[in-house]
Amino acid sequence: MTTPPPHPAPAHPAPAHPAPAHPAPAHPAPAHPAPAHPGPSATRPLTASRTTATAVRVLRQLAHDPRTIALLLVIPCLMLFLLRYVFDGSPRTFDTIGASLLGIFPLITMFLVTSIATLRERTSGTLERLLAMPLGKGDLIAGYALAFGSLAIVQSALATGLAVWFLGLDVTGSPWLLLLVALLDALLGTALGLFVSAFAASEFQAVQFMPAVIFPQLLLCGLFTPRDDMHPALEAISDVLPMSYAVDGMNEVLRHTDMTAAFVRDALIVAGCALLVLALGAATLKRRTA
Repeated sequence: MTTPPPHPAPAHPAPAHPAPAHPAPAHPAPAHPAPAHPGPSATRPLTASRTTATAVRVLRQLAHDPRTIALLLVIPCLMLFLLRYVFDGSPRTFDTIGASLLGIFPLITMFLVTSIATLRERTSGTLERLLAMPLGKGDLIAGYALAFGSLAIVQSALATGLAVWFLGLDVTGSPWLLLLVALLDALLGTALGLFVSAFAASEFQAVQFMPAVIFPQLLLCGLFTPRDDMHPALEAISDVLPMSYAVDGMNEVLRHTDMTAAFVRDALIVAGCALLVLALGAATLKRRTA
């Protein structure tokens, strides 16, 4: 009887626990890696602490610049003083245009100082260093607006007090409403100065924006002639210029004892224009001059 031969052993025995075809990594990478920290140019949210710190820094710089302080606080009062005695023989004329100029003078001075100060920050490299830190454009613009807005309160209070209680400006309404419009005008000048500084390469160019931005509004705001008497095309242009509503608001206080709906409308338009221009200034702000 023939015994069957034994089965030959396999040349490569199978492992007890076969390895997977695609071994998993020891530390699998997350499906959604954490985003990297935003760079200096990324948009940062507006914060009260950074805005306040910027405002304090600007005010400290201005405290060491007496010429700028004099321009902001003394020049509007001096212009009103001169205007009063230019019309010394016609006090009614001063009453007619004095209230309007009470808002225009602060707007012009704030425009000049703010545009030059912001441009100086950029050309000196200070702005670039600040934006490389945890400081966004919104913080910078808001800080400048807060600093110059604080000076605008003092400026408007001095000019209003001088015109009403010393120079005898005769107004039918409350002097506090005059102060409110003067303050809004100064804030508008600050916003316009911050905005146009982004398009100037030197302080001389910043000053050159004044004829383009301020003078047309000055001619069309209704200071020299009622806007209804202008050519229809010019009247339509004046309807979209914020200084027109500043002058209209001053005239409302000049003629009415109580706050009117037209005054509220004019004040809201001036304030809205200031906020809009500040937002545009933050969007167009450059780190340095090209």
